[in-house]
Amino acid sequence: MTKGARWLALLVAGAYFMEFLDATVIAPAAPHIAADLGVAPVTVNVAITAYVLTIAVLIPISGWLTERFGARRVFAVAIAVFTLASAGCAAAVDLPMLVGTRVLQGVGGAMMVPVGRLVVIRTTAKTDLVRAIAYLTWPALVAPLLAPAVGGFLSEYASWRWIFLINLPLGVVALLLSFKLVPDVRSEEPGPLDRRGFLFMAAGIAALVVGLETVAEAHPDWALAIGSLLLAVVALVATVRHLLRVHKPLVDLSILRVRTFRVTALGGSVFRAVITAIPFLLPLFFQVGFGWTAAHAGLVVIALFAGNVGIKPATTPLMRRFGIRAVMLGAVLASAACLAGIAFLRPSTPLALLLVLLALSGIFRSVGFTTYNTVAFADVPTERMTGANTLMSTVQELGGGLGVAVGALLVRLGGGASLDVDGAYRFAFVVLAVLLVIPAIDAFRLPPGAGNVVAGRARP
Repeated sequence: MTKGARWLALLVAGAYFMEFLDATVIAPAAPHIAADLGVAPVTVNVAITAYVLTIAVLIPISGWLTERFGARRVFAVAIAVFTLASAGCAAAVDLPMLVGTRVLQGVGGAMMVPVGRLVVIRTTAKTDLVRAIAYLTWPALVAPLLAPAVGGFLSEYASWRWIFLINLPLGVVALLLSFKLVPDVRSEEPGPLDRRGFLFMAAGIAALVVGLETVAEAHPDWALAIGSLLLAVVALVATVRHLLRVHKPLVDLSILRVRTFRVTALGGSVFRAVITAIPFLLPLFFQVGFGWTAAHAGLVVIALFAGNVGIKPATTPLMRRFGIRAVMLGAVLASAACLAGIAFLRPSTPLALLLVLLALSGIFRSVGFTTYNTVAFADVPTERMTGANTLMSTVQELGGGLGVAVGALLVRLGGGASLDVDGAYRFAFVVLAVLLVIPAIDAFRLPPGAGNVVAGRARP
């Protein structure tokens, strides 16, 4: 791997780090943000959901923008927007302003991360691609590891606004480096943007979010909720039909015919949604149900991500030894068991036992993500890699965003709208465990030798 390729991968990894950090850092600070802005703690989830789903809506046009305006320009503008939006989040005086600036952050993140990954994939030699992707994987593990402590300590001992201010120096450094390191990748003939596909998709996702948020309210407006969900179904069905018929679609759905890619895109997204909900729910569960401070809850949740990072060096040997299918299925089932265990935690539970359970959950989280990421592009032809990358980025972000929304919805459905009954969180954890049946079935149906070549179990 050349020095230039390594530095480029590290720069993109830094952008990943900022995005992942901001996707998870709000959760432990939610009660402090809510108290400052005068809203219920669980309501703050809309700021998390708005951020992640904005990214999901806009990622599909990131590839076209790169082809049209060049990777260097799009990447630099994205970092600038993300950094300025972070300053806006820090200055928010009410929840609508925080949500609005989080949406703007999502606009920057939607351009910043997928464009960076696309440049790395296009400019790195195939022999070095596994190592380059490894650089891009670590931020997803390290950022959530730091987020609970950072969010908890800053909100407890300083101000939750510092959660966003720490992005400013990182953003300035990344912006300066982007002009030097990011090649000006673009297309001679980018073609027109599939505007109809984009509008259908944006409408469908937006209606889905409104519907879920409305249902999750303490006193839902059922007419608005049902109307929004019906609109979401209609818009998303229209999106799929359009994308399958148009000559140059916004997102190429035909790539889903590749079985290993489909398992990651569909079953893997359900796994990601469930697992993403855990870091949002756990700090609230410990603060509301156990009466812990934000700092205490943040420190304990680190065990989850410590297991996540600690197991990473062993994931590749595990896949080589047992195969991707077996490791994936085991990770999904074990994650379900950990969720069931979390539902039975009590304030009287020994701290050592609690930490072990969270660490195990983090271990299986990491193993599951690694198997999905490894097998995702195993059978995708090189000439279709750009479209596959766009689709995968979209469904992954959508899965993450919906995970937080569904987690909050389950808490409220469990009777915890007032957040004074920890049983609502236990209900949410049990239902999330049941939802993992979907990716478990998907993994079970994979061929036993799926992804053997990329896992190092067979030679091409």
